[in-house]
Amino acid sequence: MNASEEPASRGTVFVVDDDASVRRGLSTLFRSAGLDVEVFASAAEMERSSQTGAANCLVLDVRMPTVSGIELQEQLARSNNKIPIIFLTGHADVPMTVRAMKGGAIDFFTKPVDGRAILGAVCAAIERDRKRRESESAGATLRLAFETLTPREREVMVFVTAGLMNKQIAAEMGLQEITVKIHRGNIMRKMQARSLPDLVRMADGLGLRRPSA
Repeated sequence: MNASEEPASRGTVFVVDDDASVRRGLSTLFRSAGLDVEVFASAAEMERSSQTGAANCLVLDVRMPTVSGIELQEQLARSNNKIPIIFLTGHADVPMTVRAMKGGAIDFFTKPVDGRAILGAVCAAIERDRKRRESESAGATLRLAFETLTPREREVMVFVTAGLMNKQIAAEMGLQEITVKIHRGNIMRKMQARSLPDLVRMADGLGLRRPSA
């Protein structure tokens, strides 16, 4: 593939390591695979970046001065930053590895790193992050659509997605059947549901449940 055919970036990787040679090597490797890369010599340097929210994967050295990789991982977790983390270490430290994995790290590599292996892990992490972001975006869109329903329409939606027919819903709510039918049509339109099964999946995503009798 020539330069004119080069695809758009496949994702953004942050590399945090106090070893300049490691930063250069990983940056070259990841860029060769079409990834955007930002490199930092310390956790503090990364935290000053305005692009932190754009990163899809963090490749992080365990042992660094001042703030260690593990401490940065814990800080990110406290701030609800869900970026996938891949750790690097110069020594096979089992307790440290266990702590990192329990903290949510998705992989752990000992230096010198096998380029093909870490590139595969980074690409998998980026895909995982992309799916998470898509899911969160879809969930937010679904909640916004649900908020356009009136309180009565929300109540009808619960009964509809519980499998009740219009006549049964009318009896439950003390409404005319034609009124339920109108509400049902409004719900399908506002939620942009293509079918009843589609609306049921939406209800599941919203956590809607028919209250117990």
